[in-house]
Amino acid sequence: MAYRKLGRDNKHRRSMMATLTKQLVENESITTTVTRAKELRKFAEKMITYGKKGDLVSRRKALAFLHNDKKVVDKIFNDLAKRYENRNGGYTQILKTSERIGDNSLMAIIKFVEE
Repeated sequence: MAYRKLGRDNKHRRSMMATLTKQLVENESITTTVTRAKELRKFAEKMITYGKKGDLVSRRKALAFLHNDKKVVDKIFNDLAKRYENRNGGYTQILKTSERIGDNSLMAIIKFVEE
């Protein structure tokens, strides 16, 4: 499976993706760079898929990835899984915005789609 390295080693990149996933689930919309948003989409959609399965193994996988944050995992399994129960994927949407002032990185808003 191909992935973007984002200029970080494996542990830092995984931790960053877990943190971004938690923020996305809590706020349902975050602003980040386009490359981070594209990489984050994979992890966020996998968490929703775990929530739709709803079994103990999926809950433990989600807890392990999200640093044992039970509040976020409960939101995934109770709210988001029910919201997207009739959808077969494509739970997130990336909207490109402007360029960041400091380094001209392309910025984007990643959010969950509305039913």
